[in-house]
Amino acid sequence: MNVHFIAIGGAAMHNLALALHEKGYQVTGSDDTIFDPSKSRLALKGLLPEAFGWYPEKITTDLDAIVLGMHAKADNPELLKAQELGLKIYSYPEFLFEQAKHKTRVVIGGSHGKTTITSMILHVMHYHDRDVDYMVGAQLEGFDIMVKLTEDNDFIVLEGDEYLSSPIDRRPKFHLYKPNIALLSGIAWDHINVFPTYENYVEQFRIFVNSIVSGGSINYNSEDPEVQRVVEASTNTIRKLPYETPVYKVEYGQTLLETPEGDLPIEIFGKHNLNNLAGAKWICQHMGIDEDDFYEAIATFKGASKRLEKIAEGKTSVAYKDFAHSPSKVEATTKAVKAQYQNKTLVACLELHTYSSLNAAFLKEYKGALNAADIAVVFYSPDAVEIKKLKAVSHEQIANAFQRDDLIIYTDPEDFKAFLKRQNFENKALLLMSSGNYGGLDFDTVSQFIV
Repeated sequence: MNVHFIAIGGAAMHNLALALHEKGYQVTGSDDTIFDPSKSRLALKGLLPEAFGWYPEKITTDLDAIVLGMHAKADNPELLKAQELGLKIYSYPEFLFEQAKHKTRVVIGGSHGKTTITSMILHVMHYHDRDVDYMVGAQLEGFDIMVKLTEDNDFIVLEGDEYLSSPIDRRPKFHLYKPNIALLSGIAWDHINVFPTYENYVEQFRIFVNSIVSGGSINYNSEDPEVQRVVEASTNTIRKLPYETPVYKVEYGQTLLETPEGDLPIEIFGKHNLNNLAGAKWICQHMGIDEDDFYEAIATFKGASKRLEKIAEGKTSVAYKDFAHSPSKVEATTKAVKAQYQNKTLVACLELHTYSSLNAAFLKEYKGALNAADIAVVFYSPDAVEIKKLKAVSHEQIANAFQRDDLIIYTDPEDFKAFLKRQNFENKALLLMSSGNYGGLDFDTVSQFIV
């Protein structure tokens, strides 16, 4: 099969391109810019475009399919040429479904936790040499690429993102997978540029639950009231299986999970991660892994990339970075680190970087999100607000939103870096939460602050 990728450099897109190349497909692609690690990984397999830009002459009737990435625009010259020629154009999730329609599709959905849960499942499968197809949005230890597609594997595990499928397909990605086995971890309003009201956002999860094939099943986090309402109100003929956070304790900075065989030391920590673990255990059992084997494997799970990832540790201090940016994720992550390091001063730093987080109307959702921190810092770039064509956000608006009188606010990257350098990190835990990089902070240099 001859497949061309429009916007091949995206995190998900380049992984799919590599997976198809591995499968023996003829793969080409274009993009106006590609950064590492996508650039190096595509180059290694001979898939990096010779020149950046859009080249309609690449689009010919020899192509069996076009895969269109979200980075492309609706007036993309290559897309227009493909439409003119009447070629088959797939969004990323449409193409994945086409590859997986004869498999048992396991789809992990939720506003938060889906990457971690998917990663846990794949870690357990890998540990026990169970070969499955998959798509996950984070780099995992022991995995070369984050999309795997074969002809033979029965199961495919898919991270079910609720964001839009493509510039010309405005359906959320997870509406297209039609799961046999599903999980819903949580619902907390996000992506307000696409889902302008909370009700509109929740509706996407109702559609997801109703998209599960008849006779299928859904495991759902019964501790999330909205998840419980959505799942239990569904009239879809599926099995509904609730899960909740298992019993655990923290002793001397070590999280111990209660199991039938006694307390099990695990590498991850935080109530939200233990809740994720409970969901992953259910799914692994559906896929043929018994409870004992699950516990054996999960004890070695260190976490997904950028999800509570330890980046430095000294004699008395420690530093983590996390992808958290939505209010619910920020609150859960901050509480988790404070609970794990109760005797340390927690310095929690949040970069407001996404469209939603920089929107003045959405800011009130952050009320109390940093309350677990001893020292709370918010960084945002006025330039990012301007690039996203949003109204300017003031210090006062941010302070009012978080409802914390001692909140420290920075808008200049150098001022933020200077703040970190000034800190005495003795007996402190540093938490850096962002989907960006604080205007150019090199996370590898954070170790110099940690003692």
